[in-house]
This record gives sequence, C-alpha cells and structure tokens, in this order.
Amino acid sequence: MPAGYLSNPLMLIINSLVGAYIFILILRVLLQYTGADSHNPVSSFIIKATQAPLKLLKPVFPTINGINLSAIALMLLLQMGLGILAMAGQLNVWVVFIWSLTELISSIINVFIYSIFATVIISWINPGAYNPVVSLLHKVTEPVMKPFQRLIPPMGGMDLSPIVALLALQVVKMLLLPPLFALM
Repeated sequence: MPAGYLSNPLMLIINSLVGAYIFILILRVLLQYTGADSHNPVSSFIIKATQAPLKLLKPVFPTINGINLSAIALMLLLQMGLGILAMAGQLNVWVVFIWSLTELISSIINVFIYSIFATVIISWINPGAYNPVVSLLHKVTEPVMKPFQRLIPPMGGMDLSPIVALLALQVVKMLLLPPLFALM
C-alpha cells in the first residue's frame, strides 16, 4: 500500500471541513457588515458556530467600521493552514500567504456570485415568500447589488441588475486574481 494512500482522503476531509468553516466565517463577516438580523435562525447558527474562536481573537483584532477583523484573521490563518498542508514540500511563508489571500478573495467573490444566483432562482420559483435564508441572501448580496440596482432600473418588471452584477464580479475575479497568483 503506497504511503499517500490515506493522505488524499484525509486531505479531502480536512479541506472540506476547514473550507466549510471558512465559508461560515465569510458569511459572519458579510452579515455583520450588512447589519443582518442576528435573531434570524441562520444568523444565530453562524454566530454560535464562530463565537468561541472569535472571542479569543477579538482583543487583538477588533471590529472596525462593521468589519470583523478577528473573523478575517481567523479565515486567513485557517486558509494558510490548508496551504501549509497542501504545499508540504515547499514551505515558503510568502507563497502560502499569497495563495491563502488569493483563495480567500476568490471565495468571497464566489459567495456573492452564488448568493446572487440563489436570489434570482428563488425569485422565479417563489417570489415574495418569506424564508429566513432568503432574507439573509438578500442581505449578503446587498453591498454588491445596490449600486447596480441604482444604475439599472427594472424594465418592464424585469430586473437586469443581477446579470450585470454577476458579469462585474467575474471581471473582478479575472482582473484581480491573476496578478496575485503572479506574486507567488
């Protein structure tokens, strides 16, 4: 049996668990920044799931202008931990840091993209119905969607701003990520 036989499934499990927790931390930062309802069941889960480690980091990394720096620091540390595991043969701190930062930026943009897609699909399937997840999706997408909704008013009952927002997010990814990867 090869030495790496168990390492691939183990890396998959570690990547999945840490990636899911980073996703929850991203949501925590976005929901806190947008002032989402903390009594929402989904928000309550996110707060409880992230409360313990963030309480330890809060004295060092405070919240500034609604941005939870302790959550961002924890995301970066967790992502760097994944980077160190993935790049075990090449342990260059600068490369791991840039890779981690690039992955986090990509993940944050992806959260916006998937949230906008979800709100659009939900608006087609069940418009106007209240659901705690839907209200949070609208809160998460608000910082990205508001400028586009101001620029592009609904035409004939059709809101084209999500299409333009998704296109803009893809362009931002294409312009921002390659130069960061080039720093490695």
